[in-house]
Amino acid sequence: MDDHPTSYWHPLGDGRVQCDLCPRECKLKDGQRGLCFVRMASNGAVVLTTYGRSSGFVIDPIEKKPLNHFLPGSAVLSFGTAGCNLTCKFCQNWDMSKAREMDRLQDFATPQMIARAAKELGCRSVAYTYNDPVIFLEYAVDVARSCREEGIRSVAVTAGYIHGEAREDFFQEMDGANIDLKGFSDDFYHKLCSGSLQPVLDTLVYLKHHTSVWFELTTLLIPGQNDSDEELNAMTQWIVDSLGPDVPIHFTAFHPDYRMLDISPTPQATLTRAREIALKNGIHYAYTGNVHDKAGESTYCHHCGEILIGRDWYELSEWNLTDRGECTSCGTECAGLFEGPAGEWGARRLPVQMSRFR
Repeated sequence: MDDHPTSYWHPLGDGRVQCDLCPRECKLKDGQRGLCFVRMASNGAVVLTTYGRSSGFVIDPIEKKPLNHFLPGSAVLSFGTAGCNLTCKFCQNWDMSKAREMDRLQDFATPQMIARAAKELGCRSVAYTYNDPVIFLEYAVDVARSCREEGIRSVAVTAGYIHGEAREDFFQEMDGANIDLKGFSDDFYHKLCSGSLQPVLDTLVYLKHHTSVWFELTTLLIPGQNDSDEELNAMTQWIVDSLGPDVPIHFTAFHPDYRMLDISPTPQATLTRAREIALKNGIHYAYTGNVHDKAGESTYCHHCGEILIGRDWYELSEWNLTDRGECTSCGTECAGLFEGPAGEWGARRLPVQMSRFR
């Protein structure tokens, strides 16, 4: 498709334009791309160069996003494009998020095609993931609107690095989100992501207090970088104080990748320690991820301790919730989006050829 117009920019008066999508505020000459690579100055405006183009479509379990309290057991149609507005040295999807070649975007799909595919394939939601959907906001929003017409929900997997006006426009079309809270210090964001912490915290506060979006948090714990007791205490206390105890957090294991090949994988004991700190500080739902840890993957009633949802990797086992999401033992509500019994998608991962839905 041709370059797509965008709204989040303004002229600087010197022949350049400033992109106002995210805190980077890239100042661009005609033909120049922002750091994200997919938003470009063209004829005195900023355009999106990846509208309608994807690196591929896959049906995943919703738990892989990860979302443990959003239609558990259901299938989600996942896709991404290319580029990113952060430069994380530990990126685990760097082949997509750091892509600088548009020819890798082989799969063409209109918003209507994606919504139709999700419905026909039995997916209850579509996830904008693999690279950050903030940078392809216009495409994601149009897909979400088409999905809503078909009764399909939308899920954003994002670092939340976005400015206020765009933030409002983006999240009003989303039903669920997983926000990547990469660490809890400006130093971490600056050194390893070339970003800053506060815009992400602003996004989290906005989501909690100004939207009905169900969201969960993920923090990739990197040994020696963001896994100290002090930082984990500060982060989880802030979550409880600013967002409340019902926002789930996933502590996931780092594996050497991209530009951090010299760091060892995260020990499982570190993930368990982080989960214990979160629970001690009052977070009701804390999880471990990227490791095999049934206890750390499962959901428990914060009132009586009953196991509510058993998980073994992405397979659900125990299910002790009513159709309304209440503990069958004590009646306490489990926070999240629950509609009827658990889904049965399991751990399958199924590639989808979008051309069949044209």
